[in-house]
Amino acid sequence: MSKRIYLFIFIIPVVVFLAFTTVASSQERSEAVYLVTIDDYIINPVVEEYISNAIRSAQRDGQCLIIQLDTPGGLLSSTRKIVKEIMASKVPVAVYVSPKGARAGSAGVFITISSHIAAMAPSTNIGAAHPVQMGERKSISDVIKEIIKYFKKTDEDKAQKKKKVEPVKEEKDIMSEKIMSDTLAWVSTIARTRKRNVDWARKAVLESASVTETEAKDLGVIDLVAEDIDDLLIKINGRRIKMDDKVYKLATKDAKIVKIDLDKRQQFLNVVTNPTIAYILMILGFYGLLFEFTHPGIGFPGIAGTIAIILGFYGLHTLPTNYAGVALIILAFILFIAEMQVQGFGLLALGGIISMVLGSVILIDSPYAFMRISIKVIIPVVVATAAITTFLAAVVIRTHRRRVKTGAEGLIGEQGKVIKGLKPKGKVFMHGEVWNAVSEEPVNKGETVEVIRVEGMRLMVKKI
Repeated sequence: MSKRIYLFIFIIPVVVFLAFTTVASSQERSEAVYLVTIDDYIINPVVEEYISNAIRSAQRDGQCLIIQLDTPGGLLSSTRKIVKEIMASKVPVAVYVSPKGARAGSAGVFITISSHIAAMAPSTNIGAAHPVQMGERKSISDVIKEIIKYFKKTDEDKAQKKKKVEPVKEEKDIMSEKIMSDTLAWVSTIARTRKRNVDWARKAVLESASVTETEAKDLGVIDLVAEDIDDLLIKINGRRIKMDDKVYKLATKDAKIVKIDLDKRQQFLNVVTNPTIAYILMILGFYGLLFEFTHPGIGFPGIAGTIAIILGFYGLHTLPTNYAGVALIILAFILFIAEMQVQGFGLLALGGIISMVLGSVILIDSPYAFMRISIKVIIPVVVATAAITTFLAAVVIRTHRRRVKTGAEGLIGEQGKVIKGLKPKGKVFMHGEVWNAVSEEPVNKGETVEVIRVEGMRLMVKKI
């Protein structure tokens, strides 16, 4: 009997240990599912921070994180950091390209392929992962041609442009080749690690290949197609995912969804880092400084302009900015200010307009339209700037030409009546005041005189 007791005491710890080990190796997590939404955002440092914080929150008390993705692409540097966070995550990360009509373009390809579970909604697409930094640099002649083409466009040209998409040109230089080689190696190792189609991943980078959700599923680019978030949770329920020598079993069917939104600071910075918004902020900042230079002493335009310029430069700092474009825009405003100061008869203003157009077009160095500033934005901004400059210059010129109406100088040319005969000294009534006056010729009382100059408190006058 005692032997059975000892045997039972020995077996219980072994059974408990084995049961604990089994649970640890196949954890059926019943915690909440965290959800973040990338709603047509450009992948930038703000989005990178947003996803990183969400992964950390999910690791604390969630069973997985779902990234609902809709992006045209973004910066390769920010994409690398996001992929690194997903690859190192302690909880499964699912990327769901949604809603219908969404796309995982450029940077979105890397993020989707790196996820533990890749899914897409119907009527979505993925692809075109050509590196953003490898865009064709525009020469000044290309910029001029683009501007001329903009003004000569017809409805037929616009229709043809919709039908025909020109392929992205590559700069055949050493740096471009290095970036391409590095990106190909990177996307290959991500796809291989996640057991996804390596050949297609390389093709998406090399040839900007793009596929629909059904094609992506057939090619092994994604794991499944789901109608919506609820359908996704049902389809990934019970899925086992191996992470760090452990196998996690998802229990998502009835799990609580915790949605994480951009906080107020991130929302603001995400708007500022939009290329068009950053450009407009920079221009508005220059407007403020321009007004301050032409109307010194007001203060508010200068302060507001400085803040706008700082925010604009912050946005440009997160983008592939061509600083030659920034220099040309600064030169344009210097020329505008000079036009008001030296009255260059429009030549300086014309140079400023040309400089501003060229600088605006080459400001963002990217082959993708969503990362560049549209000509449709640049032209109205330049026209508005030219109009504002012309108006301010006209105000300055009128101010310089206007007669002085206050102080001693304001009396010159004014007329008054003699109340005490000038022989040559006497008194004159002018502007409701009585003045001592001197005239080179005698003037009788009641006659009208005109002031020719002021000497201290005495007026030098002449008879009219």
